[in-house]
Amino acid sequence: MSTPVISEARKKHTPYVPETMEMKEFTFRALLIGLVMTAILGSANAYLGLKAGMTIAATYPAAVIGMALLRLMKGSLLEENIARTVGSIGESVAAGAVFTIPAFVMADLWPGLTAQQYWKSVALMIIGGTLGILFVTLLRRVMVEDPELPYPESVAASEIHKAGQQGAKAAKILFANMGFGGVLYLLGAVNVFSASNTFPVNISALGKKLLLRTGTNPNVTTTLTGGSTLFTGPDVSPAYLGVGYIIGPRLAALNFAGGVLAWGLLVPLLTFTIGPYIQAAQPDGQPIPWSLLAGAIYYSIVRPIAVGGMLVGATYTLFKMRKQLGVGMGRAISDLRKSAAAHTATTRTERDLPSKAVFAGVGLVFIAMIVLYYYFLSGAGGLSSSKILSGALVAALVMVIVGFFFAAVSGNLVGMIGSSNNPVSGLTLCTLVIAALLMVALGVSGKGGVAAVLGVAAVVCVSSAVAGEMLQDLKVGHILGGTPAKMQIGDLFGIVVASLVLFVPLAYLDKAYHFGSNALPAPQAGLMAMLSKGIVGGDMAWPLVVVGILLGLSMIMIEVKSVMLFSVGMYLPLGTTFAIFVGGIIRWATDKLRDRRGLNDAQKARVDNAGVLTASGLIAGEALCGLVIAGLVGSGKDVTLLHWTPSLWAAIAALVVLIVVMVRVPLANAGSPDEPAPPTAIM
Repeated sequence: MSTPVISEARKKHTPYVPETMEMKEFTFRALLIGLVMTAILGSANAYLGLKAGMTIAATYPAAVIGMALLRLMKGSLLEENIARTVGSIGESVAAGAVFTIPAFVMADLWPGLTAQQYWKSVALMIIGGTLGILFVTLLRRVMVEDPELPYPESVAASEIHKAGQQGAKAAKILFANMGFGGVLYLLGAVNVFSASNTFPVNISALGKKLLLRTGTNPNVTTTLTGGSTLFTGPDVSPAYLGVGYIIGPRLAALNFAGGVLAWGLLVPLLTFTIGPYIQAAQPDGQPIPWSLLAGAIYYSIVRPIAVGGMLVGATYTLFKMRKQLGVGMGRAISDLRKSAAAHTATTRTERDLPSKAVFAGVGLVFIAMIVLYYYFLSGAGGLSSSKILSGALVAALVMVIVGFFFAAVSGNLVGMIGSSNNPVSGLTLCTLVIAALLMVALGVSGKGGVAAVLGVAAVVCVSSAVAGEMLQDLKVGHILGGTPAKMQIGDLFGIVVASLVLFVPLAYLDKAYHFGSNALPAPQAGLMAMLSKGIVGGDMAWPLVVVGILLGLSMIMIEVKSVMLFSVGMYLPLGTTFAIFVGGIIRWATDKLRDRRGLNDAQKARVDNAGVLTASGLIAGEALCGLVIAGLVGSGKDVTLLHWTPSLWAAIAALVVLIVVMVRVPLANAGSPDEPAPPTAIM
């Protein structure tokens, strides 16, 4: 009975390129452009995810770049679709990778991302990415035609392709700001100005007496207080300001509020009260510098509290989406049944990869997961071969089932709210807890158990992120008239290339700055590492985490919009959240100036598009230049050309120039009032 419904839905949809039209599509140049973009945009998002704790959707930049390059080669619309599809998939692999791969290092399982860990990391990414592609292939036909899923970002991307004549101008804005962002970051890296500026702040004189009164005891006791803390100005970072511009002033302010709580309340309060006693416990004449002590309090006390808040934030995000999650779970079963019942498509626009090939691929991935988990569990020690094998089998089976449902849920959420808002970290957190409890039930503990848990989380995280992005691209192809099978094959190529490439920027960034440091906080990976060690390894500062959980619950009670974003703000360095906040203020100021100029809707849309392209270019420019600098630093090269203490005014001047560019470029591209309205860039 379901087949006629599907057929009826097909009759109602008319793709932009008719199914009877033959047009160049899966060509070598389109695939090559897509693979280059997936490596570049994936690496840029890996950089951004580790430093700022968030990634940006790559669909829009990939569409603009691919369109501009293929127009020079007289490429077709469907070639542009393939290039964008392949080019954007690297971002989702990066999102999954940066949330989990660094956790192996932060959990002290790996000494670093050395050559010995290359194939382990690549295997996790390829297995997860392939699983996501295969699951979405089984569900595509029903999900892309579901009238209840609006796919906002897919519709916007398809309109950008249709309005291809705007591609050259959009590409000019994007590439120009990539160059500007890269140059500005380079000037900070070679020490023309200081990109990060921290100042000591004296709380009070050391040794000041604090009176401790009680309501019933007339005696008054005293305790020593005093010391100093730190304050950090906004980092002069094109990427951070670009992120703040894209997420807007409200979310940027919420992120900054977490940093203000951490460095404006908790660190000074703890330094003021317990700092003198920590100093008194040091050997005579060897006090800890107050700046180091404030940093130690932040890392040892405040960050575990932030982890508790992130745990509540991720859980509450899923709770708020419980109806959508329930619908997604139900559809995951019904959609698979409908897809199996649907007749084999004969038209080009309905042709998927053969079902036999898809199920064979799932079987191969399942075997690869067993081998991988067997390898991880064998490091637990004290386990028999039969117990290791049974544990690997159970873990792989459970993860295939959970991975399928979460891939379906991820796809449904992307269809409703877009990939930019897809709660991948929340889904991964659920997977990690399930896997950790499974290991405990099987009697697996120690480093092997922690490694197995993180391995499971990594596969499902990449799978969920890839599934959401793939379904979004398939919807664009559905609108434009692309061939699903060719898009799926292209994304499989993209998964392999992204997985092979992404380890390199991750390794160089870790070698240069180290995961978990101020320069490379990796907040989600820190959360995964702490939870897996806490549940399986029994190594967690639970009292501090519980404080964070209670803090998160209190924020829910006062209706904070995003507890997760607030808690990530506590985890990130203050300079990072401050810069993101400045980016949000720039967006607010630009919108106000746009509204005061009396522009029509078409001009406002062009200002918005130019602003998103400017911010995206700044992010990509810093990320690419930052990866080059990290490679040099990781190789032992000194990139500091000017060995001097730069003036604070130089940093202020650089920040002012950056702000002026981010405001003026969008407003300068409002265009003429009589020009037609462009498609709006939804990030």
